[in-house]
Amino acid sequence: MRYKGIIFDLDGVICSTDEYHYLAWKALADQLGIEFDRQINNRLRGVSRMESLEIVLEKSNKVYSDAEKAQFAEVKNALYRELLGQMSTADLSEEVEATLNVLRNKGLALAIGSSSKNTPFILERIGLAGFFDAVSDGNNITHSKPDPEVFLKAAQMLGLPPAECLVVEDAHAGVQAAVAGGFDCAAMGDAKDDPRATWHLGTFSDILMIR
Repeated sequence: MRYKGIIFDLDGVICSTDEYHYLAWKALADQLGIEFDRQINNRLRGVSRMESLEIVLEKSNKVYSDAEKAQFAEVKNALYRELLGQMSTADLSEEVEATLNVLRNKGLALAIGSSSKNTPFILERIGLAGFFDAVSDGNNITHSKPDPEVFLKAAQMLGLPPAECLVVEDAHAGVQAAVAGGFDCAAMGDAKDDPRATWHLGTFSDILMIR
């Protein structure tokens, strides 16, 4: 493989927490009497919590203060973390686990680049706490995707320039962030056909086919 390091998005790439996000946002929207469906939920992919909240509140005819918005975000996160408590090592697929181990054995530096502040908790639940060489997430960035900050910090933590790292993403905002940061990007899932991506993966293990 031409790359020395790989930076993975978390949600939808290493594991799937999309349904938990949807259920938590849906519960909050229902409490506020705001329309919310899966189409709106798709707009939240790869976006920070507060930016996601602004999208959710677009359907409201009320104006909320910053304090109220902060409270809503905390309510959503509490609901989400409660749902995440159901996660276990069973949520890490055999394909992902095996592929990560092959990449590790090849001597590649591996990192997480996620906008989620719950990244450490999720990695612990699925049995990957301490596995990655670096974790860049919502706890140490100022700007969320499509800003490239999360990937640039991950590369810096690995001690590698963007040109020597591959980003693996499943969201269009993540692909945009990777390209903006000067990274090659392998797109999968919802973003697999994104024309900005360098590689298009049918499944996670297709990473091993990249040379």
